[in-house]
Amino acid sequence: MTDEQDLTLPEPEQAPAPTPWMEALLAASLLVAGLSLWLFAWLAGEMQDGDVSKFDEAIRGWVHAMASPRMTGTMLFISRLGYDLLIVELVIALAIFLWLHWRRGALWLAITMAGAVALDVALKQAFHRVRPDAFFVAQPHSYSFPSGHALSSFCFYAVLAGLIADRVKSMPVRVTAGVVAALLVFAIGFSRIYLGVHYPTDVIAGYLAATLWVSTMLAVDRIRKKAVVHIKKRRSNR
Repeated sequence: MTDEQDLTLPEPEQAPAPTPWMEALLAASLLVAGLSLWLFAWLAGEMQDGDVSKFDEAIRGWVHAMASPRMTGTMLFISRLGYDLLIVELVIALAIFLWLHWRRGALWLAITMAGAVALDVALKQAFHRVRPDAFFVAQPHSYSFPSGHALSSFCFYAVLAGLIADRVKSMPVRVTAGVVAALLVFAIGFSRIYLGVHYPTDVIAGYLAATLWVSTMLAVDRIRKKAVVHIKKRRSNR
């Protein structure tokens, strides 16, 4: 068996046959989407009523107490991984996916990120939360709730790790992709609080919105796979 065979699953773009595991994943995706929607709505209501202000200021003060020149430089770089450099990473990931003939994966990633951008813009315009006073950077001109960096980084890194894990046999590669994605998403959210450009609840809301969107995408993908397999079975029985 070659190294390439060890790494890549055969025909990764093929829709697998339905299994009880897939049915469980569909149910879990719908459950997570519903729970994320409920939590986001609750947090948004608390934010609009001003009930999260003490929590936000306490966390901002605690994080700001960690400030140092080296820490600030690190956080500035990490923050760029959530938007500026993320755009470059997205283009590179799509190019590599297409080169590997993972067309469905590339389309899935592109749709996820397009939806993340639209969701971020729509939610910011819906809630109109004014930004907190920034600590180390210029004051952004957009609204604060939810954090677009948290939302976009969650969608990109989590989905990228999931697509890789779905197409690779090597367990160390799967685990590494998941751990790196989780650390990056957390670090980017933390950097936005550290720099003072977002309240902690903005970051939490960004994660919840991303979870809702990704879970919905997963549920739709599972339903699509079931439909494709069902259609193939009907054609084969004719």
